[in-house]
Formats: sequence, structure tokens, C-alpha cells
Amino acid sequence: MKAVKAVFRNPSLLTFLLVALVWLVASLTLRGFGAYGHLRYLLELAAVIGIVAAGQTLVILMGGIDLSVGAVITVTAILLPLISPAADPTGLVGIVLALALATGIGLLNGAGAAYLRVPPIIMTLAMATFLQGLLVIVAGGSAVTVSNPAVILLGQARPLGIPAGILLWIVVSIVVLLIIHRMPLGARFLALGANPLAARLSGVSVARNTLLLYALSGFFAGLAGILVLGMNRQGYVGIGDPYLLMSIAAVVLGGTSILGGRGTYAGTIPGAILLVTTTALITVVNASPGWRSIMFGSLILALLLISGREARR
Repeated sequence: MKAVKAVFRNPSLLTFLLVALVWLVASLTLRGFGAYGHLRYLLELAAVIGIVAAGQTLVILMGGIDLSVGAVITVTAILLPLISPAADPTGLVGIVLALALATGIGLLNGAGAAYLRVPPIIMTLAMATFLQGLLVIVAGGSAVTVSNPAVILLGQARPLGIPAGILLWIVVSIVVLLIIHRMPLGARFLALGANPLAARLSGVSVARNTLLLYALSGFFAGLAGILVLGMNRQGYVGIGDPYLLMSIAAVVLGGTSILGGRGTYAGTIPGAILLVTTTALITVVNASPGWRSIMFGSLILALLLISGREARR
């Protein structure tokens, strides 16, 4: 009985068990669902959500939110082929430039929130709107095909039968978990999310940590954009839009409080897998994209209401 209570008190573990249960039931009832190739494909799709949700988790832990991650993914996917120098046979220069651009966008978000006192939800929404308009001017309605060898390798390589995107997600997960649970930086993020006034009086710099947080969010969104570009072999306006809602849903599903100060990336990982699995099951029963959006929106709203009740208590 105590073990059951402990599971329900641990949102991360509960989400992991829910994913395992869904996979087990689906494997027994749906032909081919439990095949290694299909489960590997689900994890490959979840890797993109998990990587962009890494930065979203850090931002939400501090009590903020980043509504520009979808636009940053699109910016990276469209501009990387355009800024990759032809003289670089490896393609690494283009990746570095694209990640620097994505990180710079995150820094602008952080600067607006920290120094101009613009609420993060307004600042990041304005940035997303600006970037979408800029991309329409730059790319128009045409898709951009990638020829960068490093990007193609990241999206298509399967060392030891494991997609490179999954391996990248494992590395990102280790780094983010170390930041949150083993570094003073993570403690400062949690402190600012739990009680900003107390953290500020304790000497924690709100401005510096806000800049760093949104820069990390931009970096991880850019990394996800590179992975999406490699998997699709082309970038187009709107390619990153679905990942905004999914990144927030993965964080909340993993047990991180949307109000900040409580949570862990260990819950976001199964949250991303659960979202992809749910989408796959909806596709199997031929549900329309409209019902998929309704489900995600209702799920996030319900969890937000639960978080609000916990905070009042």
C-alpha cells in the first residue's frame, strides 16, 4: 500500500508507468504496435519534443514560459540551409551559426523579460509573431531543401540500429538532469520559481538567471529544429508550430508545476513519449487533427487547474 501511495506521489514515476501500461495494452491489442521498429520510430518522434521541452522545462521551473520555441524551430530549419557556407564540407559551421542564432533569440527574450519587465508570456509571444512574419518575407511559401551533410547525418544515421536523434536526446537529458539536480544553477532556478522574493533577498540574480534560462531554451529549440530539418530533409514555414503546444504538454504531463518551483525533467521525458504514443493511437482509429488538438488543449487545461488548486492549498 505504501508503495502504491509513493507512486502516486511521484508524478515522474507515475508518467513512466502510464507509458509502460499504454505500450503494453496497445501491443497486445494492435497488430504491429509493439514491434521494435515501430517503438523505435515513436521514440525518434518523441526525441524532438523531448529536446525542445528540455528548455521549456527549465523556463517553467523558474515560473516563466516560452511561447517562441515553435518559431525558433522554424527559423532554424529554414535559415540553416541558407547560412551554411558552401566552402565547409562538414556542415558544422552552419550548425554552429544556426544554434548561435537560436540562442541569440532566446537572449532577446530573456532581456525583454529581465530588463524591460515585459511578462515572459507577452515577450515570447511577440517574438514568435515577429519571427513568423520575418520568415514569410524571407522564405515566402516555398520549402528550403537541406544539403548540409552534418544535418542529414543527424536526421538519418542509425548507429547500432539506434537513430541519432534518440542518442542526442539521451545526451540532452543527462545534461539537463545534471543542471537541475547536481548544479547550483538548478537550485537557483528552482528557488526563483518557488519564491522569487526570497531568492532575490538571498542574493540570487534574477536578471542573469533569466537571461541564461531563455538562452538555454532558445538553444534547445534550435537543436530540435536541426533534428527536424534532418529528419524531413526540408524546412518550411510552420514546421515548428506543433511543438509549442507539445513541449508545454510534455512538461505539465511530467508533473512539473506550471507555476514554477517544483518539478523535474525526469517527468518530461515520459511526458513526451506519452504524447507521441497518444497521437499514434489516435491516428490508428482515424481521429481527425481537430480532435487531436481538442484533446491536447483539454489535457493541458485540466492539469493547469490542478496546479492552481495545489498552489492555493
